[in-house]
Amino acid sequence: MRTILPVAFAVGLLGCSAPDRVFLLGLDGADPDVIDQLMAEGRLPNFARLRQEGAYGRLDSAPPLLSPILWTTIATGKPPDQHRIAHFVAFDDASGERLPVTSRMRKTEALWTIASQAGRSVSAVGWWATWPAEAVHGTIVSDHLCYHFLFEETAAGREGETAGVTYPPDLIQRIAPEVVKPGDLSLQDLSGFLTVTAAESSRPFSFDDDLSHFKWALSATMTYEAIGRKVWNEERPDLMMLYIEGLDTVSHLYGHLYRAQGLSGELAEQQLRYGLAVERMYEHADRVIGGILDVIDRRTTLIVLSDHGFRLGELPDDPSTTRDMRRVSETWHEPQGILYMHGHRVKPYVRLTQPELLDVAPTVLSLLGIPPAIDMPGRTLTEGLKGLAEPPRVATWERARQGNPATARDPQVDEEILEKLESLGYVGASSPAGDRNLAAALFAQGRYEEAATAYAQLLVASPEDGALHASLAGALGALGRYDEALVHLTRALAIDPLSAEAWHNRAVVHERRGDTGAAIADYREALRYNPSYAPSREALGRLGEPGDFAPLPEHQVRARLIAERAAHAARSGDYAGAMRLLDEAESAAPEFALIHQYRSNVAYLMGDRARAIAALRKGLSLEPDNALFQENLKRLLAAAKETP
Repeated sequence: MRTILPVAFAVGLLGCSAPDRVFLLGLDGADPDVIDQLMAEGRLPNFARLRQEGAYGRLDSAPPLLSPILWTTIATGKPPDQHRIAHFVAFDDASGERLPVTSRMRKTEALWTIASQAGRSVSAVGWWATWPAEAVHGTIVSDHLCYHFLFEETAAGREGETAGVTYPPDLIQRIAPEVVKPGDLSLQDLSGFLTVTAAESSRPFSFDDDLSHFKWALSATMTYEAIGRKVWNEERPDLMMLYIEGLDTVSHLYGHLYRAQGLSGELAEQQLRYGLAVERMYEHADRVIGGILDVIDRRTTLIVLSDHGFRLGELPDDPSTTRDMRRVSETWHEPQGILYMHGHRVKPYVRLTQPELLDVAPTVLSLLGIPPAIDMPGRTLTEGLKGLAEPPRVATWERARQGNPATARDPQVDEEILEKLESLGYVGASSPAGDRNLAAALFAQGRYEEAATAYAQLLVASPEDGALHASLAGALGALGRYDEALVHLTRALAIDPLSAEAWHNRAVVHERRGDTGAAIADYREALRYNPSYAPSREALGRLGEPGDFAPLPEHQVRARLIAERAAHAARSGDYAGAMRLLDEAESAAPEFALIHQYRSNVAYLMGDRARAIAALRKGLSLEPDNALFQENLKRLLAAAKETP
């Protein structure tokens, strides 16, 4: 068994003619608020050192907040519509199969290829979308490594199975001793993060198992740390790029437990076993930073950043999403990450001025003495740097990227990657998700005409996709084409009548056209299906209207307050207590349909499908037109038929 050792990078000697270097450490999902909180408690001394001795800012990200897109934007200095990495997966044009994104899908140069063109040595370890590894002036350890080597049944280095995993190809043999597999982790290793038994730790590996998934995240973190340490010590590249995913994955698995108060039932049991995992992983990241700070020489600039933040310690409205301890997809990502600069050329005690993802690549190039390109829209963060003004720019670093197929397959691990992504809720869109995200990126940049064109093209292939109709309507509305927007929003609601966003957006169009009555009705429909949907509630308040359909009689007001207490109890895991409160609410107002909706939700959480169905039927007898009741009943009945 392998035990976690303190992170330590060997100290190197600095020659008189040593070049300026940059060490770029990427911590996926590192949240600025959590770091500030733990730093204030004295738990992150190395983050505190970065803050006190260097330049810092909250790094503004841009939707969609998906890691392959964001880390490629960081590495290229180009927006997604140019670099074309637009999701975790792409579709093979010939077969229609989903495939994980690869380096061959990237349409622009990245820092490792630009620095190589400029004659500087590079190393990229674990960075998103680096498989197959490109030929560079240095080394690449691609993001596929930990899928090839972290499973017991995979034999490291078997000929023909590892093509493209590293550059140069023989590097894979040199780094093999640094690999840590999930099965290598001892119970002692895990006990630093979780409280589990030896029997649980020895379960067969599966990404559907939360403990297995955590072991993968920890072993991958340890592997890339060790490889980064080895490469730095042996090669001293001019540009070192080390990516670590652990914080993001652990936040997805256990983030709902982070310092959450008043948990009961199964959530309280989860918290006892897994509640410290997130903050312990932040402490581990702090130790990684400390190891780097100990050894970088006086000609090296350390940059530590994250692609987005993460909302922690907040229970979702639907507690069933925490049953398998996965806060799925990017729902819980926050639009600000971190950016710390420390060391060579960095001014101390400086707050960076609204840094953005697109600013990272020009800043790295400037620090390396390589001119950024005019076609990079970001800026050099000169306010945090000594003796470094915005340098003159070259026209472009782009070269013709020819001869690479649009897709590439790594059959040994493609399915494993897709399984991991599915377990975190990242895969499953009904239309090509990458193209959808590129259209969203155009919208976010204010390029509404191009976004509308892109959404319209997607609808040709997927005319029954309600979300695409709503997205196209948003672009048309931004262009002032309200009549067309209304057509698509009405179609979106016919396909998905539960979409609070579509109801709200249609209300906005009505309001802009001066039809206040229709706007109020649609704002209320949005709240009918999502009572916590703040934009519609705020809009009604602005219009001087109550959020509810009409003032409730006193006994229903009392019942609603009791039902909200029941909902809070259910979110905290106290299902029995929630049912008792709902009994009390129903006694006060048996005709109030909301009570039966809540009762159905709690019964489902308790595993009592028959009781959930009965509650929905009772709710429909009171509100026959309630689309939420209709849809949930349809799903429960379908599930009942599929169950033996």
